Amino acid sequence: MQVLSNLYEMSALGEIFESPQSLFMLGLGFLLLYLGIYKRYEPLLLIPIAFGVLLANFPGGGMNVIGSSDGKIEHMTLMEIAKDYGIMNMLYYALIKTGLLPPLIFMGVGAMTDFGPMLRNLRLAFFGAAAQIGIFTVLISSLFLGFNIKQAGALGIIGGADGPTAIYTSIILAPELLGPIAIAAYSYMALVPVIIPFLVRLSVKESELKINMREQERRFPNKVKIKDLQTVKILFPIALATVVAILVPTSVPLVGLLLFGNLIKEIGSDTHRLFKAASETIMNTATIFLGLTVGATMTASTFLQTQTLSIVLGGFLAFAVSILGGIFAVKFYNLFSTKKINPLIGATGLSAVPMASRVANEIALKYDPKNHILQYAMSSNISGVIGSAVAAGVLISLLS
Repeated sequence: MQVLSNLYEMSALGEIFESPQSLFMLGLGFLLLYLGIYKRYEPLLLIPIAFGVLLANFPGGGMNVIGSSDGKIEHMTLMEIAKDYGIMNMLYYALIKTGLLPPLIFMGVGAMTDFGPMLRNLRLAFFGAAAQIGIFTVLISSLFLGFNIKQAGALGIIGGADGPTAIYTSIILAPELLGPIAIAAYSYMALVPVIIPFLVRLSVKESELKINMREQERRFPNKVKIKDLQTVKILFPIALATVVAILVPTSVPLVGLLLFGNLIKEIGSDTHRLFKAASETIMNTATIFLGLTVGATMTASTFLQTQTLSIVLGGFLAFAVSILGGIFAVKFYNLFSTKKINPLIGATGLSAVPMASRVANEIALKYDPKNHILQYAMSSNISGVIGSAVAAGVLISLLS
């Protein structure tokens, strides 16, 4: 009996059953794993985050990220943090609190992104900017819910549907809300295939969904055509990085590395090794550590609060307003233009690339099997990535 008693005390069973809050968090971790594995909702990030939640909430494991309200841990060396608080805290303060991983992920995203569809349909890129209305709507709404101005800014970025941008902004403006904001951002990104069709059914007529973009292009061809698209695709990231650096310098860590990643992709064979490293090795490594460390911040003491529920609710509002903002921007444009645009293009102004575009294309094909709008949706979708990063830079500049 003594041996059995010692074995029981050695295990975490007692602490788990004595702490129903930990049980809830473990259940949340298993739910996120289910969504990532079986539902395939953003598995590359949702699975590491979910497993990080599990690691943080298994009692006695020492894998949870602690807060730094007293500022003590931030003045310790990495070796001291690893010794006193464990390896997860060392990774968190080295990779997340420094703001290193989100820009690295943006570099990988840039390396995997083709700006061609946007450059061929620049007028559609403006609807990616229109979709950013959700960011500023939620920022204002959050102030009325009791959040301070910095927290409201970090919460609003969820509306950009860009996880790395939301994390980067939270690190600078509201690090105490990093865990809930990251979970809300990536959870709603994973639910894009559910949220977009729901809002489209509420706001778009069937006749509008049948607007055929190729037919509109045939009837009203563009007057200006790009003769040497490859050269333009090389010059574009250089030119845009220069403009953004001058106008919104605080967005350079995100937008700058996004455009650098795209540049080494477009140059071709001369930078193929750099492109491969950015899009595969660095991107995959950064994604793993980002997911695990962010998930490890989600302990019962930090997550099970009224404020967290407000963040989850605010995140959905941000997503919904961003999608509807893009849709109604297209509707307004169609009132004054003979060359009509399918409102689904506006719905893809989110940064969830390329998931939002694929969802919009599937909806269009449901109403017209010949209406392939993927390349047009990508124009708005890609501009949304740039738009959300620039919006984050503006908020960081004004609020930090």
